[in-house]
Amino acid sequence: MTTPPQEVLSFFAKDADFATLSEITDAARAGLSPDVRDFLDGGAGREVTLRRNRRASDRWAYRPRVMTGLGVPDLATSFLGIPLGLPILTAPFGADGLFHPEGHRAVARANAAEGAVSIVPEAGTHCLEAVAEAAPVAARIAQVHPMGPPANFLALLHRIEDAGYDAVCVTVDCPTAGWREGNRRHRFNLDPAVISGNYPASGPVALDEVFGQLFTRTEPVWTWAELGERMSTTQLPWMAKGVLTAEAASAAVDAGASAVLVSNHGGRQLDGTPAPLDQLPEIASAIGDRAQIALDSGIRSGSDVVTALALGAEVVVIGRLAAYGLAAAGEAGVRRVHQLLREEMRTILTLLGAGSVTELGPAFLQEVQP
Repeated sequence: MTTPPQEVLSFFAKDADFATLSEITDAARAGLSPDVRDFLDGGAGREVTLRRNRRASDRWAYRPRVMTGLGVPDLATSFLGIPLGLPILTAPFGADGLFHPEGHRAVARANAAEGAVSIVPEAGTHCLEAVAEAAPVAARIAQVHPMGPPANFLALLHRIEDAGYDAVCVTVDCPTAGWREGNRRHRFNLDPAVISGNYPASGPVALDEVFGQLFTRTEPVWTWAELGERMSTTQLPWMAKGVLTAEAASAAVDAGASAVLVSNHGGRQLDGTPAPLDQLPEIASAIGDRAQIALDSGIRSGSDVVTALALGAEVVVIGRLAAYGLAAAGEAGVRRVHQLLREEMRTILTLLGAGSVTELGPAFLQEVQP
C-alpha cells in the first residue's frame, strides 16, 4: 500500500496548513505513486464523461437575493432519516487502504467530527463492522453490490442490520468494471488485501465469488424485480446508486428504493454518459416526492454542492475529495475537506440570500452559456 511520504504528512499535519481544497488535492497527489494516483484521478475510456462532470456546473449562474436580513445560514438537513450537520455523505470508494492505512475508519471518524455521514464500502480495506465500531455516529449507510451469490447478498444485508446501520446503498451501475485506459497503461493490479475487508480469506465466501463478476462475468445482470425482492428481506431503507435517467429512477422507486443517487460513478464506468448535474432536473421531475435524491460525480467545491442542491438534490456525495483528504493527512485531511466545504457553502448562501440549504431551489439559478 502507498501512503504519503512522512515529510508530506508532517508538513500538512495541522488543519490550518490547508487553505484550499486544491492544496489538499496537490498534497495527496504528491504522495501517491503514479499508478495509484492515476487509479484515483482517472476515468473510463477517453475520459469524456470525466470532463463533462467537471464542466457541468458552468451551465448555471446564481440569481442572488440581496438585503434579506438573514442570519448565519443553516447547513443542517436529514437524509433517509439520518440527521446531518451539513448536506454531505462520503462515497463508498473501495481500496481505501491504498490512500491511508486507516482507510474508511479514518473517514468515518472525520465525518463524525464534522457532521457528515459515511457510505461504507463493500469492497473496502476494513470490514463494515470495524468501520461502524470506529465511528457509529457517522457509519450509518452500508454499500452492497447486486452480484455474486444471492445467499451472500442476503447474508450481507443481515450483517449490515446487526452492525447497527440505518440504511443500505445499492450500487446498480457496476455490473462489470469500466474500461480504464490509465489502469491498463500502468499494468495496475489491485492488491486483494485493500478490497477484502468484508471477505477475508478465512471467511465463508471467497472474494472472487463476489467481485470476480466485475472482470469475468459468468452470471446475468440482476433485474429490478430481483433486486426489489431481495431488498424486501431487510427493514432498512435503501438507495439506488448509479441512476442517470428518469426511467431508471422511476424503476428504482417502483422496486422499493427510498432514495436514488444520481451518479455516473465519477466517470469511471461507462464513458460517454451525461453529467449527473445535467440529469438532475429530469430525475427530480420524474420521482417528485416519492423518494429522496442524492448526487455525486464532479463535486469539487462548495459551489458545486450549492448548485446541486438548488437543482433538486437533498445531499451530495463526495468521493475523490474525501479520498484526497485521506491521502493527504488521514482523518485530519478529511476533516479539513469538510471544513473548507462548510466555509464556502456558508459564504455562498449568505451572498445568495438563502437562510438554509433546505431553502435552495431552481429560483436561485438561471441557465447560461458556459
